[in-house]
Amino acid sequence: MTHDHDLVLRPTEAQTAAALAPPPGRTGGDLVVETLHSLGAHTVFGLPGQHALALFDAVGRSGLRLVGLRTENNAGFAADAYGRITGEAVPLLLSTGPGALMALPALAEAAAASAPVLAISSQVPTPGLGGGRRGHLHELRDQAASFREVVKSVHTARTPSQIPSVIAEAWESALTAPFGPVWVEIPEDVLAAPTVIPQVTGMDATPHELAPRPELTAVAAHWLANASRPVIIAGGGVVRADAAGKLKQLAERLNAPVVTTFGGKGAFPWTHPLSLQSWLEDRHMTDFLEDADVLLVVGSGLGELSSNYHTFFPTGRVVQIEADLGKLESNHPALGIHADARLALQALLETVPEREDPTAPERVRLLLADIAARLAGQDVTLEQGLLGSIRAALPARSPSFWDMTILSYWAWSAFDAKHPNTMHSAQGAGGLGYAFPAALGAALAEPGAPVLAVSGDGGAMYSIAELATARQHDLDVTWLIVDDGGYGILRAYMTDAYGTPTGTELTRPDFVALAGSFGVPAATTTPDTLREDLAKALAAPGPSVLVLPTTLQMFAPTHV
Repeated sequence: MTHDHDLVLRPTEAQTAAALAPPPGRTGGDLVVETLHSLGAHTVFGLPGQHALALFDAVGRSGLRLVGLRTENNAGFAADAYGRITGEAVPLLLSTGPGALMALPALAEAAAASAPVLAISSQVPTPGLGGGRRGHLHELRDQAASFREVVKSVHTARTPSQIPSVIAEAWESALTAPFGPVWVEIPEDVLAAPTVIPQVTGMDATPHELAPRPELTAVAAHWLANASRPVIIAGGGVVRADAAGKLKQLAERLNAPVVTTFGGKGAFPWTHPLSLQSWLEDRHMTDFLEDADVLLVVGSGLGELSSNYHTFFPTGRVVQIEADLGKLESNHPALGIHADARLALQALLETVPEREDPTAPERVRLLLADIAARLAGQDVTLEQGLLGSIRAALPARSPSFWDMTILSYWAWSAFDAKHPNTMHSAQGAGGLGYAFPAALGAALAEPGAPVLAVSGDGGAMYSIAELATARQHDLDVTWLIVDDGGYGILRAYMTDAYGTPTGTELTRPDFVALAGSFGVPAATTTPDTLREDLAKALAAPGPSVLVLPTTLQMFAPTHV
């Protein structure tokens, strides 16, 4: 009698022969590469270093496409964007010590934005681990400790035979909701060691689905069906779960207005009669949300930027759907549903009945009119005009990446992303230098579609070296640099708070001439010519730079 647990998969004769006679000269680095290939990777980012040479040697002998940027942090930003655009786990290959630590800001952004980056770092040789302190180059007392509180999970391989399972475990972690960066560490001697382990094939690291508990969605459905003034806040989790279609279905069934967070841009159609757009930094919007008797929050932790700087205090019931367990009820008491946004929205669609509310579109229209009237009382036509020019020039499905700069802060609230997963910024962790290297990663993920990067002159200097990468790979990225001679937003904040700014004024290069020295076409534009110049640059193949000398200001805050 045969029991189910006695059944095993028998290798074929060909598999047995291949296992008994693996190709000669393979190392631990080859096991890394073979595992990545077996899991479905085809593009890797990173920079070589002394302790990682065996890994890069294996990459060079493989079919993987290696994209090397000029700093580890920028390589991390590029991998982050590639993961956001494709939804795939993206390998980021790093060396030890300084090379690894240089990637920390990028991994912090990937963690805040739930981007599935698979960072694989070398380590000093095994005898130097565990506090051995043998004085190896790049030695850190505990390298993984520097990353443990930043990334989603940490994984280590200390022998060649551990490598395939460790990488598969990390891959699954990166792609299980909530997505996030993971850290894998392998010592130099393990990467360089010859191996008789057969070629890695048939790896399986399928992420498990995070389904909602039915008793919770039943309560949520009952509350929503019987609500008088339901409102939906849609965050980045809707975009990452590819759930925009289900969100629209549910909103229309409930006749519930929808506002998107800055990370959820594009999750709901901008001009839909129920669209509150993204004006979360406005007291009119805050009041509207506070007045909801049932507030459905999907894929957002209602953090600082999504709560008008924590001045939002709901008065009705709150239902919060969130894949990141640590964000459930972290800011407001709620019926917390720990689930992937797509699965939770599907569960609600299966149980929520139609809800009639002919007043909802008019309430949305009046709210947006109030916001427009508030802006009309301020001198912000320049900033609004620039966003209009960019939107007109940028193809609807082209991705855009925005640095931490005044025009980006405007875009969070006022830019129509047109489609889900097409507008991204560094507003998760808030570091400078994200836009251009991220745009390069997106261009590699979606070849043939022009990509836009927007930076200030201060932020541009963080990633100026990547003009060489853009030219080397001939990537279709147009970089718009808004040049105001300094860290413009910090200048404004400091002047407002202290009267005089300090450390915000910058000597900067001639960006047009500098781009030209890399062989990248560049030109100066003006607010009046931006639309035409940007459309022309985006339409031309390869990289390009536009420099816009102007000084911008923010709209008046409503949270103070």
